[in-house]
Amino acid sequence: MSDDSAADDRTTEDHRTTEDRRRTADRQEAADHPEVADYRTRVSPFVERFAADLTEAGMQRMASRVFACLLASEEGALTSAELGDRLQASPAAISGAVRYLSQVALVSRQRDPGSRRERYMLHQDVWYTSLLSRDHVLGRWLGTLNTGADDLGADTPGGRRVRESAEFLEFMRTGLEDMLNRWHARRQSE
Repeated sequence: MSDDSAADDRTTEDHRTTEDRRRTADRQEAADHPEVADYRTRVSPFVERFAADLTEAGMQRMASRVFACLLASEEGALTSAELGDRLQASPAAISGAVRYLSQVALVSRQRDPGSRRERYMLHQDVWYTSLLSRDHVLGRWLGTLNTGADDLGADTPGGRRVRESAEFLEFMRTGLEDMLNRWHARRQSE
């Protein structure tokens, strides 16, 4: 046997040993913490799929993962440590993601009574709340666009584009308001 093939055999054996240790540790953790095994086998694939969809739509990757993880959690709320464990992410990554999600009104922070730990939680009826806040953003954009269209003048190409943008956003805002009202009425009747 050559030195190279002996080294390859040792590397393969070391890898198998490492893999065996990892599998044994995973089985032990699953036995000690069945919720961890359930998360890894059932919940994590959904979280990663939905996070990829959100990322593709333009949301930051880690924020997408944190949002999807909270959405799929039993209570809709987790601590930074719980998010880090589930997502295998650093505290800094979780913190940045939560900051972003707070800024876009998808999550809020709540301190556990008698503790310094914060829980990050989805807003009740998160999609409604999120779109409702977008309605306010559309209102601000609409005001700016209308002022810009007036300032640029209807006879300029830029003024016409800005006016058309304002008209489209007004159409969207009216449609969104109607849709949100219908959703609210539906939820009230349930």
